[in-house]
Amino acid sequence: MEVSFKQVHQQVLQTIERQAKSRTIRAANAIKKASNAVLSNAGGRSGKIYRKPHTSSTYRASAPGESPALRTGHLRASWRPLPISEMAGGGKVYTPGIHTDVPYAPMLEDGTPKMAARPYADKIKQEAWPEVKQIYEQPYF
Repeated sequence: MEVSFKQVHQQVLQTIERQAKSRTIRAANAIKKASNAVLSNAGGRSGKIYRKPHTSSTYRASAPGESPALRTGHLRASWRPLPISEMAGGGKVYTPGIHTDVPYAPMLEDGTPKMAARPYADKIKQEAWPEVKQIYEQPYF
């Protein structure tokens, strides 16, 4: 059985595409993991202490400029990996990311007229970058 250059070329392209998809999913999961770390209270917060509604327990809020404090955990639990592939420039582009449907997420990130921002997106990117970089730098063959 004779294998043509075209067949080998096709097999190589398919292998690279499978690996690119896989790496994008792994990178999206790494970003999700980083979001859990950033949105936990592990780094501590320095805002006011409030009572949690309908309980006797309290929590320390975040101060302006800090990542949002963990009160209910809903924001932190809501992030989902979002690997995207799209056609661009004659080829496919794979982009890892995360997404949430929590309506107040943008208000925390950007602030509102009555509340200073509690930015977290750049912190998540910084936390995830070393692992994402390592995933994409692995050799394909």
